[in-house]
Amino acid sequence: MHQTITFDTGPGESLTDVTDQVQAAVASSGVRMGACVVFVPHTTAAVTVNSALDPATLHDLVDEVRRLVPTRTNFRHIVDTPSDAAAHVKSSLIGPSETLVVANGELVLGRSQRVLFFDFDGPRSRRAMVTVLGSSERYDEHPND
Repeated sequence: MHQTITFDTGPGESLTDVTDQVQAAVASSGVRMGACVVFVPHTTAAVTVNSALDPATLHDLVDEVRRLVPTRTNFRHIVDTPSDAAAHVKSSLIGPSETLVVANGELVLGRSQRVLFFDFDGPRSRRAMVTVLGSSERYDEHPND
């Protein structure tokens, strides 16, 4: 099953929590046990899994990626703007996809984990492709004890 989720991002660099949209795609797939791949088809964006319990964490992630790859004018490639060139590097560091486990029809995430879309050159209309693979069989962690 394949679905595309769409959303708008804020200006500059931002993180958007897309966990609920990804979980909705998993639920509508009918897959009970398998894997969910979230893929970002943008060269200035990425996807990661991290904590969203404390909103300051999201700010720290944005700040640290900005510190690691500052916007500057001496990139060899400047497609549109210096921030666009920096966004290409940031996107490659974080990565375009995440593969998540699906059990009993739900994403398997830790208590504080969320699926986060990282935009490095917003604001923009963005999308993420969600592919769910697996079985519609019920998953039982303790079969026939």
